[in-house]
Amino acid sequence: MKIRIPIWIKLFLMTVFILLSAMIPTAYTNYSRIKTESVDREWQIISYQAESRAQETSLVLSHLIEKSKYIATQLLDLQTKNEKLNEKDLFVFSSDPDLLNIELIKMTDQKAQLVLRQSQAKALEEYKLNPSYFYNLHEKSNFPIQKVFAGKIVVENASEFTPAATDSNFGLFTIGIPYSKNSVGQIEMVLLVDINITALQKPFIQKSESLSYLTDEKGVLLAHPEMDLVLKKKTRIQEALVQHAVQNLKTNQFQKKFTDPKDQQERIGIYARTSYGPIVVFQTPLSEVLAPAESVKREFIKNLSYAFFASIVLISLFSMSLTKPIEKLAGLIKQVSKGQFDLEAKKIVNSNDEVGDLASAFDQMTAGLKERDKVKNLFSKFHGSTVANNLINSDLVLGGQSKQVIVFFSDIRGFTAYSENRGAQEVVDMLNEYFAIMVDIINRNGGVVDKFIGDAIMAVWGAPESSADDAKNAVKACLQMRMALAELNELRIHRGQNTIYIGMGLHAGDAISGTIGSNERMEYTVIGNTVNTASRVEASTKSFGADLLITEQVLEKLNNSFIVSLAGAAEVKGRSEPIKMFRVTGYVTSTGDHIQVSTPYSEYMAENSDKIKKAS
Repeated sequence: MKIRIPIWIKLFLMTVFILLSAMIPTAYTNYSRIKTESVDREWQIISYQAESRAQETSLVLSHLIEKSKYIATQLLDLQTKNEKLNEKDLFVFSSDPDLLNIELIKMTDQKAQLVLRQSQAKALEEYKLNPSYFYNLHEKSNFPIQKVFAGKIVVENASEFTPAATDSNFGLFTIGIPYSKNSVGQIEMVLLVDINITALQKPFIQKSESLSYLTDEKGVLLAHPEMDLVLKKKTRIQEALVQHAVQNLKTNQFQKKFTDPKDQQERIGIYARTSYGPIVVFQTPLSEVLAPAESVKREFIKNLSYAFFASIVLISLFSMSLTKPIEKLAGLIKQVSKGQFDLEAKKIVNSNDEVGDLASAFDQMTAGLKERDKVKNLFSKFHGSTVANNLINSDLVLGGQSKQVIVFFSDIRGFTAYSENRGAQEVVDMLNEYFAIMVDIINRNGGVVDKFIGDAIMAVWGAPESSADDAKNAVKACLQMRMALAELNELRIHRGQNTIYIGMGLHAGDAISGTIGSNERMEYTVIGNTVNTASRVEASTKSFGADLLITEQVLEKLNNSFIVSLAGAAEVKGRSEPIKMFRVTGYVTSTGDHIQVSTPYSEYMAENSDKIKKAS
């Protein structure tokens, strides 16, 4: 089923298409440009911030390392001189609240030995730490002291091993520093410094749409805006940037777009490695980066919506002046399709443009259709609708073609005697009433009335168009004509008129179907021996006392659909051998039931002829 689309909708869709064709590429280009610029700018910003924060962290660590070395040198010198420590000697140490504990360890015979340890008394008191807390701290945290003896500065978070009795906000990290070498250039002593974790926290404590944090070389947090994560020594090894940093220790900086495993949000991020190993990570949600581009997109959608609304209003006003006369023409066309040709479109559609020209052309068309319909009706009345359509839709030339057809002949018994004793008008009225009933039955069953020969009817199935059921339809029509004749006779008896008897014959075979005559006078008909034989079969109904006879050629096409009995065989003119003819007394239903079709007028006897003569 085709959907009817009004013109104003087509105009609207076309306008929308033009708008979209113009606006979408421009908007998409701008959106893509702003998107690319936003991402590039954000890469530059976070790259600068990461590098800046890495340098800041390196400075903090460098300051702590240098101060720790200075303090250790002082303590070692006093220990060597066996002098007692006083408050002045510990001033540098005690003045820095972040320095909590210093240990100097020497490697002797592959075994680490403690050379000196100094803890800050104020810190122990402030954080409620036992002096023995730092004794086993590095063993508990499994600090990689061997890496320090190998010459590497190591920074690790040690907050996880803070006693439960301390302040919940207390945490620390340990720096392992190569301190001195022996005569062969090997690291002889290393310095382990325990420092309050807040010393690294300050640059990372501020929260914004960008997240920055600091991890050690194992991916464990050293600084983060959420302090609790640092105190719990949480790892970030599952994140793509940190994984890359841990697996590529020689790479100082790397940037990547990735999906956060926690919230599945896309982010862009970068890491910068400090000069002492810890890694500064910066990351920003991609949605925040693309916010300007999304704002442009929303503005475009808003403007496009306004344009759509304006186009609807303008197109509606414009289409009304265009579609209204076209709709009137469409209404006239519907009337023409119903057979109404007396229309004047030019008066109804008053338009001085192409639509007005269309209305004039419409009037010319209806005039031609009116003439064509008149000719078609005339053809239909003389040749039947099927033949008329065939002649109209094809080239009108002399000639024909061979076809398999079923030819029908019928005749009124005693018609000559009847017409001799009747006026011409009465005879014509009787024939018209009879023909109207019989021709309607033939047409309903797919037959074509070829001609009327006085009181006789010649009809054909299979020409000009054929079907597989032509034989069945022909016999079915004959049985219906049998019943219709009985009804007609009842009506005639009621009117005081004599009854009618008819004979019908059917034969199947090849015949020439086409147009014969001359260029001045033509006739569509079916000719050949099959037609002659059908006429002889109909004439034989008198001898066999039947109203309907069919030949063996017709019977072969019926597939046991009718109740048939052999009437006999007879020689007919034009045939060298006798023809077998059969009576048809009924039909067989789809369920196999046999239905008899019989009337008082389906048997023709000599006495019936006498009745006709007496009645006339």
